[in-house]
Amino acid sequence: MSTVIIRKASYDYKTLRPVVFEILDSTCGHRVREKERVIIKPNLLAAAPPERAIITHPMIIKAAVEYVLEKGAVPQISDSPAVGSFHEVLKKGGIKDALAGLNVIFKEFSESVLIDVGEPFKKIEIAADAVCGDVLINLAKLKTHAQMTLTLGVKNLFGCIVGMKKPEWHFRTGVDREKFAALLVKNFQAIKPAATIIDGILAMEGQGPGRSGTPRELNVIIGSRDTVAADIVVCRMIGAEPDTLLTNRIAGEAGLCDGEIIVDGAPPAVGDFRLPEIAPLVFGPKRLQGYFRRHLVQRPVSDESLCRLCGECWKYCPAKAISPVKKKIRFDYDKCIRCFCCAEVCPHGALRTHETLTGKVARRVLKMR
Repeated sequence: MSTVIIRKASYDYKTLRPVVFEILDSTCGHRVREKERVIIKPNLLAAAPPERAIITHPMIIKAAVEYVLEKGAVPQISDSPAVGSFHEVLKKGGIKDALAGLNVIFKEFSESVLIDVGEPFKKIEIAADAVCGDVLINLAKLKTHAQMTLTLGVKNLFGCIVGMKKPEWHFRTGVDREKFAALLVKNFQAIKPAATIIDGILAMEGQGPGRSGTPRELNVIIGSRDTVAADIVVCRMIGAEPDTLLTNRIAGEAGLCDGEIIVDGAPPAVGDFRLPEIAPLVFGPKRLQGYFRRHLVQRPVSDESLCRLCGECWKYCPAKAISPVKKKIRFDYDKCIRCFCCAEVCPHGALRTHETLTGKVARRVLKMR
């Protein structure tokens, strides 16, 4: 039996601080001890101001830091951003200013240790600080995700995979979303966060998790010591079946959340929350799947009016399927694994997912047969 706490909240620090303190007291207060090192892992995807809803809001991070300091422990802010430097994200996201004067360590995840997570992945490299610190507090953001539907508590911990190891795992799992979700769950199990808080005060809907998404005020904060239970409750709150989020389904099959969930608080009624359009990456007769994947399935596309040819997409692409050609970018859809990392890291919101009209028709006809 797991408890998930839901509280109405805003970013006004006077009212937000006691809410964060209450959640942390209820979830990990007994584990935060004097002089211990507490890793605070926010979502620091990319350098973006708080009003874009791309990263965990600085006021939530500040409250978590002050909670750890009041316990006499040592707070350390850590993540491995997908794009841009760690310190640039801290500065542009308002985090450095929010934490000015507080005795806090800022340390990018850089060194990894091999952790045996079992089949089918065996040993994976995870940030040493994430698995070797005394306590880890997971500060996620409620955002949509073009590949995995939502970025919540379990997915947030993928930031504990260091640097370019993240796109490498995207490449290794390829077009298999279930396999990637299984990796996320294994990574979560290895890290074992003491508490998860999901920032849903200003959430993101639409084609997230980067600049193509749309900020939306939900004015809610969610917390639990059971990360999967928190993710399930968020799905229900926004009107999505919990198994829509593959990490929920795979975690359930692994017995990670098979009991009753008690909700402490009143979830808001969230109507018409826009999830990203996610089409299957493989369909049809096996002998035709290669052709369908190249020409008909969902793919990344570029809005040339927004593209600045900055190079972030082709630098990060795990399949090396993007290249600059004259004054635009070119996709090699034979190579493209449809991880949509390019759309995630684009600092200009120029990339989005798109399913061709012929692809939609072909998929619907095949479903009818």
